Amino acid sequence: MHAIEVNNLSKRFGDILALDKVSFTVESGEVFGYLGPNGAGKTTTIRILTGITHPSGGSATIFGRDIVTETIRARRQMGIVYETSNVYDDLSAWQNMMFAGELYNVGKHDREARGKELLETFGLWERRATRVRGFSKGMKRRLTLAMGLINDPQLLFLDEPTSGLDVQSNLIIREVLHDLTARGVTVFLTTHNIEEANITCDRVAIINKGKIAAIDSPERLKKTIQSVQSVEVSFENGSTEALADLERLPMVSGAKKEGDKVRLYTDDPGSLLKEIMTYAEAHHNRVVSATTLGPTLEDVFIRLTGLERRVKGGGPGE
Repeated sequence: MHAIEVNNLSKRFGDILALDKVSFTVESGEVFGYLGPNGAGKTTTIRILTGITHPSGGSATIFGRDIVTETIRARRQMGIVYETSNVYDDLSAWQNMMFAGELYNVGKHDREARGKELLETFGLWERRATRVRGFSKGMKRRLTLAMGLINDPQLLFLDEPTSGLDVQSNLIIREVLHDLTARGVTVFLTTHNIEEANITCDRVAIINKGKIAAIDSPERLKKTIQSVQSVEVSFENGSTEALADLERLPMVSGAKKEGDKVRLYTDDPGSLLKEIMTYAEAHHNRVVSATTLGPTLEDVFIRLTGLERRVKGGGPGE
């Protein structure tokens, strides 16, 4: 039985078709990434799968239970963590956990034992009696995730779990996700952080304008656009001027600055490397590093969604 099964799911808001016959399955125990630009249909999908919004057409089941006709039974098996924090600032961390346990109908003994375990896991046990108002964004995010796990769900919906967080909170959340999937918990993850999806997800679905553009593992998705190659290069005396010069080379189809490096897209990385070395010598700007790269998940995302990348000449395009 699939953890999630979606068949021809559609949702219309007046004249706007937010979801257009979307279909996919999520296997038990996998981390499933759901990527798309703003307005692509990610939030609408989650709202339907968690029983908040009814679809206009199609069906969706959670462990075989129809989310429309068996909403309560389906929701008992899930935890939900939204992007915006739902903690109560005037309550302590412990009070927030206990309140979440009551909402999920977890018995007193179980919610207290589970609450202690989760606050320890997320590094918040020592602050359990502190009002949440004084917590950092990362601490609030960790508490929100702990609250979403209080009922020990078999399916966890995570909406942008690490958006804008500090390194410590990111590492803790990733470790928790690893432990959850090791125990067979299924995770449905929406994120704008493509690198996070690349590292975390077993499979990724890319949705654009209400339709699924592709579903596969990150590595297999990359292989679908193997023609997109690039050279990443850094120079001793900076890269700003080099970017303006090198993006005009005939074999360069696109260019962008990435930190102290320049990334140049090309179908002929060998010839481009020679041109880069020639340029460096002529401008007395030694090459510190140069690496040829295959396509990234970001390249796949850009190709499938039609988002714009800066190309030579300084204008947008693809």
